[in-house]
Amino acid sequence: MSNINNNFSINLNKEIWEGWKVIDFIEEIEEEVNIFISNSKKRNKIITKQDLKKFCTEHQPYYKKYIPEVVNYFVNKYNIK
Repeated sequence: MSNINNNFSINLNKEIWEGWKVIDFIEEIEEEVNIFISNSKKRNKIITKQDLKKFCTEHQPYYKKYIPEVVNYFVNKYNIK
């Protein structure tokens, strides 16, 4: 387990698909998520957890299903409600 902050922890080593772990999916889309969040802030658009869920699912490689740990990582990182 890796601590993301004081009140949230996630198993980054959990295998999701064919050797791909949570951390692998996070690392693959982190830059795209950063850009998505940044562009949204510039346009004063509030990003919801549902928006982030859709974005992550569409942009993660190979596995196009919702991965709660990935979404929750970014929700926590950007303090999204």
